[in-house]
Amino acid sequence: MGQTTVTHDSHAAHEHDHHEQSFIMKYFFPTDHKIIGLQYMFTGMFMAIVGGYFAYAFRMQLAFPGMEVPLYGTIGPGEYNMLITNHGSIMIFWVAMPVLIAAFGNILIPLMIGCDDMVFPRLNRLSFQIFLLSVVVLFMSFFVQGGGFGGAWTSYPPLSAVAEYNLTDWGASLWLIAVALEFVAFLIGGINFVTTSMNARAPGMRMTDIPMVVWMIVLASIMFMASVGPLIAGSIMLLMDQRIGTTFFVPSGGGDPILWQHLFWFFGHPEVYVVLLPALGIVAEIMTTFARKKLFGYKTILYTTFATGGLAFVVWAHHQFIAGIDPRMANIFLVTTLLISIPIAEILFSYIATLYGGSIEFRTPMLWALGFLITFLLGGVTGIYLGSSALDIYFHDSYFVIAHFHYTFFPIAIIGMFAGLYYWYPKMFGRMMDETLGKIHFWGTIIPFNGIFLPLFLVGMAGQHRRIYNFQHFPDLATADLQGIRVFATVSMVTMLLFQFVFAYNFFVSMFKGEKALANPWKSNTLEWTVPSPPPHGNFAELPTVYRGPYEYSVPGNKEDYWPQNMPDRN
Repeated sequence: MGQTTVTHDSHAAHEHDHHEQSFIMKYFFPTDHKIIGLQYMFTGMFMAIVGGYFAYAFRMQLAFPGMEVPLYGTIGPGEYNMLITNHGSIMIFWVAMPVLIAAFGNILIPLMIGCDDMVFPRLNRLSFQIFLLSVVVLFMSFFVQGGGFGGAWTSYPPLSAVAEYNLTDWGASLWLIAVALEFVAFLIGGINFVTTSMNARAPGMRMTDIPMVVWMIVLASIMFMASVGPLIAGSIMLLMDQRIGTTFFVPSGGGDPILWQHLFWFFGHPEVYVVLLPALGIVAEIMTTFARKKLFGYKTILYTTFATGGLAFVVWAHHQFIAGIDPRMANIFLVTTLLISIPIAEILFSYIATLYGGSIEFRTPMLWALGFLITFLLGGVTGIYLGSSALDIYFHDSYFVIAHFHYTFFPIAIIGMFAGLYYWYPKMFGRMMDETLGKIHFWGTIIPFNGIFLPLFLVGMAGQHRRIYNFQHFPDLATADLQGIRVFATVSMVTMLLFQFVFAYNFFVSMFKGEKALANPWKSNTLEWTVPSPPPHGNFAELPTVYRGPYEYSVPGNKEDYWPQNMPDRN
């Protein structure tokens, strides 16, 4: 009763004037959460093109060293370092985070909890503006003398701290400023997500009635806010090392480069879960809808996610097993690293149990959701080897790490993103995407993806180091067999990139010529499907009341196999 009163009061406190806005106010200075969400999404998709282009260029250099790369040119060692550094940075900080958290969080949270907008709409706009500024600063770094930063996305000092070492003087500083700005943007956005979800829920929506994707985005935001502070402080210290000659991380001046590694990975490992959780939430919504089944173990998944969030803060030093840390501490981090695989496995098994016995429809969003489940499982299993300090000493900085990392991050950032895009596209744009083109895009992505990264486990086990520009300089690694694997992986990557044109065509053409979408084309339960597609400014003509949880599918006694959260009686 008390909760209902709070949400009523909250709605009253945050009612907005939903008059029609001018074009400039609507798209250049928006406060509507949906427009801001789409701005994050389109910016993230643009950055994905840039990150993919960089990957194409350096993979071609690895497969055909020294040859001119079509649509790029000849790649020197410095450019190679810039390409791999900024590919990693862009795909994590400017693709995965803005799309999975900011875009889907903005678009979905108010709609799914039944309110008209974020509680701080102008703060929401400021978040995107700072994020956009970070993109501009990053692009500026590519055009200064020396070019973009080439010291790897982890930015380890002293390489990153001393211009004579990294040869990208201002490129390194601008990269660092861009990352810091991006963090500030997400801190602001995270405050909005948490506050809105906790205070602006529809009347009747209990904590256990909140859709899983909303929970996952909120928990990801809390983890981000709790972990990023030390790294922002570290970034300022590193910038001072670069620009005014301090030596916080420079050994020649008494500094400690290992301190940066601690600060970076205290954020860096929780960051994996920051982007993983929204993807898990997206997959949960899709699987329940297309399996026509209740989510198996809703509370178990939720409590397990809390445990994952806690454990994520005590595993960071498994990235530093060879950094000279105390071996006794290495054993502690080995144990915590292996422990964290338990709650994640529990969540995935809950998803598999959700599928068991369901009336599964293999629509395009469901294919992407299943693709996420299978590929991420492989990524998780291979991570156990790297969590063992004895094996990690051999695998460290090898292509085994590259393959493992991409079997976790590609399902999260790309497969999870496509799953969400195909599922909520009708709600975002009021049109349906072409189903056949969607399935062609899925198979044209998932098969080449495995063609790229499965072979990289093999070259990693053969000892191939991850930061070599031209393997011809190392006779033991320049054998015909290993080079053949590199060529195969590169051809697979080019194939995968070509299939993204199918997605681009389907995405933009469907926006104007696709079949008009009904309000609830998937026959789903959550509140966003109770409003027109696309939703009007202010979302709901009348704020809804919630009567049950979000996953009541195939309930005995109902005529329909779905039961919307706002429907008071049986259908």
